[in-house]
Amino acid sequence: MNVKYAQIIVNNKSSQVDRPYTYIVEGELQDIVKEGMRVIIPFGRGNKLIKGIVIKILDNAPYKSRLKKVVDVLDDKPLISKELIELSIWMKEYYLSSYLDAFQPVLPPGDFKEINTFIELVDKKIDNNVDEEEAKIISYLRNKGKILLEDCKKDLRINNINKLLNDLESKDIIETTIDVKTTVEKRTEKWVKILDTNLSLLDIYDNIGTRATKQREIMEYIFETKDVSFKDLSRKVNTTLSTVRLIEKKGLITVYDKEISRDPIKKDIKYYKKHDLSLSQKKIFNKIIDSIENKSDRNKFLIHGVTGSGKTEIYLQLVEEMLKVGRDSIILVPEISLTPQTIDRFVGRFGDLVAVLHSKLSYGERFDEWRKIKEGRVKIVVGARSAVFAPFKNLGIIIIDEEHEATYKSSQNPKYNTIEVAERRVDLENGTLILGSATPSLETYYESLNGRFTLLELEERINNYKLPKVVVIDMRDELNKGNKSIFSTELYDSIDENLKKGQQTILFLNRRGFSTFVSCRSCGYVVKCNDCDISMTYHRNINKLRCHYCGLSINPPNICPVCKSEYIRYFGIGTEKVEEIAKELFPQARIARMDMDTTSKKGSHERILENMKDGNIDILIGTQMISKGLDFKNVTLVGIIAADTTLNLPDFRAPEKAFQLVTQVAGRAGRGEESGRVILQTYEPEHYSIEFSKDHDYKEFYNTEISLRKAFLYPPFLELVSLLIWGEDNNKVATIAKEVYNLIIENIDWVEKDNINNYIIGPYPAPLERIKNNYRWQILLKSKKENINSLKYLLKKICIENEYKLKIDDVKISIDIDPNSIL
Repeated sequence: MNVKYAQIIVNNKSSQVDRPYTYIVEGELQDIVKEGMRVIIPFGRGNKLIKGIVIKILDNAPYKSRLKKVVDVLDDKPLISKELIELSIWMKEYYLSSYLDAFQPVLPPGDFKEINTFIELVDKKIDNNVDEEEAKIISYLRNKGKILLEDCKKDLRINNINKLLNDLESKDIIETTIDVKTTVEKRTEKWVKILDTNLSLLDIYDNIGTRATKQREIMEYIFETKDVSFKDLSRKVNTTLSTVRLIEKKGLITVYDKEISRDPIKKDIKYYKKHDLSLSQKKIFNKIIDSIENKSDRNKFLIHGVTGSGKTEIYLQLVEEMLKVGRDSIILVPEISLTPQTIDRFVGRFGDLVAVLHSKLSYGERFDEWRKIKEGRVKIVVGARSAVFAPFKNLGIIIIDEEHEATYKSSQNPKYNTIEVAERRVDLENGTLILGSATPSLETYYESLNGRFTLLELEERINNYKLPKVVVIDMRDELNKGNKSIFSTELYDSIDENLKKGQQTILFLNRRGFSTFVSCRSCGYVVKCNDCDISMTYHRNINKLRCHYCGLSINPPNICPVCKSEYIRYFGIGTEKVEEIAKELFPQARIARMDMDTTSKKGSHERILENMKDGNIDILIGTQMISKGLDFKNVTLVGIIAADTTLNLPDFRAPEKAFQLVTQVAGRAGRGEESGRVILQTYEPEHYSIEFSKDHDYKEFYNTEISLRKAFLYPPFLELVSLLIWGEDNNKVATIAKEVYNLIIENIDWVEKDNINNYIIGPYPAPLERIKNNYRWQILLKSKKENINSLKYLLKKICIENEYKLKIDDVKISIDIDPNSIL
């Protein structure tokens, strides 16, 4: 008997079953089961029926006599494409995650077990072309309406039903859709449709009769529109559903439920007109288009363009070219705060062809957007990190704007780097990758100088607007002059002058809350989170101390719990405090704050940005969410309250992050005809990252930083892997960390033993030693590129497969390949 075999991932989180299982596919299922479909299979000793996903179809398999059979198939079309299956398998190997974790990002939003296939009749008339069993299915669907595929199979018990359903769908008699069984129902609203479009208005009047004047008025309107929502109809002719139902009984119209997408794009977006490209923009655009048209293997580009140089218009015109050849586009932005402006531009240019994917969407909105993409109803996706997995069938281009941003690295398994995933995806789907930034990450710029990406430079702003002048203020001098305020004299005077001119100001501080910490001046006690050992931040608006790691909130103490002193004071400064001081100093100004606390409600980002754009805010105070991508023509002054915050983190990327942040914040000024000015306050004006950001000099910063990275053996010269071991028992965590370290030392054979400390650092308590009552230990591993696969293989044996039988029941181990931060 001719059979096939399917490799299937089972829906079970246990590491013991984290592998593909082979099943026999026979009978009618052979022609139905495809890669990317969900199937029902018997699993384990008790042969419990569970759901799994087919990741490969094989013509042959070992141990055939011991294999079980696929019982049924749940989908009529694959949920995920072959390319996305291949991408997931690559992620599993590259980032050392489980199969289930690696497949989660490419599956529909939510739990794949809850997704169901529904069938319904779309052509109510039985065609002579159908056989007896197909007629039985049609009759059943006419009675039942829309129904679960599983229920249809259970009720009818027709052999070969999968094939019959496929044939009926290909004839457009039935339609299958996927939806989520419990949590999200499709949104529908009542629509009214004329049944016979060949009837004249006189025929309709005859049918209604002369006395039913309201019914005549309704039919006149429907006669013109043919198909209209009941909401519009009742508004236009002031009618009720019962009156419309009377006409339906006369056989002239039908009232039906029509699916309405939950549209995450709430407001009317104005058309965003196409701009002529400057000579330098045109040169970059042409180079990329030539590469696409010639199917060059040089398909990955870095556009290094100063802030305000017009990178977005290049992206828009590249997407337009994709549309002309019928290919799809993914545009990624680093975080939700940038999405409203990017949405405005892409929806303003391309309208209904755009879908939006990001974490602030409701579950229903996310599912609807995913389905729109899957069904080919849109050609463009704008979104944050996870939109790189958008289920397009004909992907042409992925654009990653502000590619240097830390949010492109996932902190949950699989801990993927979006740029690496995008590179892999465009290679699998013959697409093109565009990275864009004014301050590219050191690794990306290094790779572009060494040929992995093609480097394209944009060195001037649009319309030759000047880059803003940056004035560095040494806050130590301010203190010596007796100015204890958070505003230097220069910044205070400049804000005052800006207000008089009717121009807008942005004040930036990389810290939210009112004060950084609360401490006792008498004994030095600092209020820390009981579960995390991290100082808590005071939030004045709720009069609470909050831990920004686990979310715990407590009342601030009036008396020191250690020495009972009353000298409890608030130290440091947060955005809330800056807002309060600014309101005292500039009472006439309209001031708004934009940080995680003020933008937690849905739509709050957009409201603040809209008010800023419309000139209803004079001073906008914010954290790093205001540092990039925002384009307000009337912002002529940016004040950076404390440039040192990022600089002093115990992380090898700290100088780079400080440079990027200052350059990006500075880039918000002077984007219109008025020239911009930046006042940068710091206690370390001589630090090279401050010096180079003041001059907007990326290349000199890069040259300085890259030589330090080389000297201290950090990326891009070596690969980095962070092992984090954590649990509630500190002694046990420390013991396991040391055992893991010893096993690595014993089994690593490509590092000389006397040089081992340069490549394996630790184990030691992590910089953030306790979070959510879990103690954390860290081992940092460095590897030459040629040895990274051997290192991953070793870590897989020790930490994932536990070949050495470590007692890790109460301890968790996390492996982060190429970590964004070593904190």
